[in-house]
Amino acid sequence: MVYTVGVRDSFMVAHSFQGEAFGPAQGLHGATYTVDCEFRSNNLQPQLNWVMDIGEATQILKDVLSMYNYKNLDQIEEFQGQNTTTEYLAKVIHDKVLSKAKQLGFQGTLRVCLMESFRAWASYESCEDRKGVIR
Repeated sequence: MVYTVGVRDSFMVAHSFQGEAFGPAQGLHGATYTVDCEFRSNNLQPQLNWVMDIGEATQILKDVLSMYNYKNLDQIEEFQGQNTTTEYLAKVIHDKVLSKAKQLGFQGTLRVCLMESFRAWASYESCEDRKGVIR
């Protein structure tokens, strides 16, 4: 049995890709992403009966996305030499959100989904191994 609580936000970026495989996306272009975060846990927190506070989850996502919103990702040092594909950004956002959530006591796994449009999206999620270690 798994409980899930989710929050959603969006952000806008500019970026370009390196490599002929990206065709016209090699040039500077914009992207607007809708981001879903699903916090999952096998148990609800005692006494509170929640996976995590929705307000805290919303604020964490907002804080993480604010680092990139209205920015040209090509100019951010953390992304130098990287193609900031939707898949790549899903993992970056996942890792930052999960780290902040754990600091607030969240115990569980996280799935982050970035939607480029209603037709295309990518996601990244953590999972627990058999010993209960989140990876």
